Amino acid sequence: MLIKYNSKNKHLSRVLRKKSTLAEVLLWNELKGRKILNYQFMRQKPIGNYIVDFYCSPLKLVVEIDGLTHIGKEDYDLKREKYLTSIGLIVLRFFDNDVKQNMSGVIGALYEWIDKKSYNPLPPFLRGNKCS
Repeated sequence: MLIKYNSKNKHLSRVLRKKSTLAEVLLWNELKGRKILNYQFMRQKPIGNYIVDFYCSPLKLVVEIDGLTHIGKEDYDLKREKYLTSIGLIVLRFFDNDVKQNMSGVIGALYEWIDKKSYNPLPPFLRGNKCS
């Protein structure tokens, strides 16, 4: 699936990469270089009219870190998340403090989500079993 984006956000995404929060830097250090089950993540990725913190295309996964900058922007975040899910993406949110203080829990949650996503058994009749 080709993800379209507003070209005006390309420059802003570069600026945001240079001004990353501590939590973004810490999580990026865990995601970059295909460290999570060999999946490639991108940071500050433009999608539509928005820029997401982290994005993994094969998983159709957006990872967002919610910190102080999200206080009072709940309606905007909801609108943004509705758009992202409407184009088939999944949004996982982590609190800034969790990334800083419980990185193993955050990484564990990512592994758990990926594991659940990859385990998608076929219904019995599609595995060759007859339905009665």
